Amino acid sequence: MHPKAIELRGRATGNGRFPAICAPLVGRTRERLLAEVAVVAAKRPDILEWRVDFFDGIGDTAQVMDVLAGIKQAARGIPILFTRRSMREGGERIALSEGEVVALYGAVCASGDVDLVDFEMGNLPTDVLAVREMSRARDIKLILSFHDFQRTPPAEALEQRFAQAASLGADIAKVAVMPQGMDDVLTLLSATVRASKELDIPLVSMSMGRFGAVTRMCGWAFGSAMTFAVGEASSAPGQMAIEDVEAALALLQKAIRPQDL
Repeated sequence: MHPKAIELRGRATGNGRFPAICAPLVGRTRERLLAEVAVVAAKRPDILEWRVDFFDGIGDTAQVMDVLAGIKQAARGIPILFTRRSMREGGERIALSEGEVVALYGAVCASGDVDLVDFEMGNLPTDVLAVREMSRARDIKLILSFHDFQRTPPAEALEQRFAQAASLGADIAKVAVMPQGMDDVLTLLSATVRASKELDIPLVSMSMGRFGAVTRMCGWAFGSAMTFAVGEASSAPGQMAIEDVEAALALLQKAIRPQDL
C-alpha cells in the first residue's frame, strides 16, 4: 500500500506530513470564531475546518463571507476546510433548506477563501454534482463524506462508501463511524486499508468515541490521510488535543516509516 497524501494547489499538506492534522473551529459568533482561530492557528495544524453549522449567522450569506475572510486572515496561511454537517450525520440544526446550503457552498467556493469543502455523499445526487462542479471550477478539493454516529456498518458497506465517493467525483473520500467495541474499530481499519489499495484518491477514516480514539493516532498506518484533533473545542466525540496527537504520531512513526507502508 502506498499512502496517498492530500495535495492542495499542487503541494502536499503540511509540507508532506502524513497524516495531515485538521483542527475544527466551532464558535457560534464572529467574535468567538476569530478568538478561536487565533488560538488554534498558533498550534499550526495542517488544516483548519470551519464547521459552519455551529455558526449562529449561517442564514446570512454576507455574514458568513465576512467571517470566512476573517478566518482566512487569522489562519496565517493554514488551508481552510469548509463544512456544513447535516443533523442526520451529527451536525447542528440550521435554518436553511438544502437548496440554500448548496447556494452557500457556491458563494464560499467563489470567494476563493477556502481550499477544501466537505459535502455529504448522501445528499441529493443533483446537489452533490452541483457542489462538485462549483468546487472544481475554483480548484477547491471536494471531500465527499459519510458519518454514522450510531454504529459501525460491515466492512463491505464501508468499502462501498469509499468507492461511492470516488465514483461521484470526490477528490478525497471520508468515512466516520461509531464503534460499540474494539471489533468495530478493526472493521473500520480493515475497510480503510482495503479501499486504500483499490482507489486512486486519498481516504480519511476514523472510529469515533472512546473505543475509536486509537484510530486518530494510527489510522494513517492503514491509509487514512488525515486525522482530526482539538485545537480548542471538539466537533466530534473522541477527538484529542493537537499536542497529544502529534506526540503519538511521532512515537508511532519512529517505529513505522510511512513511506514503507
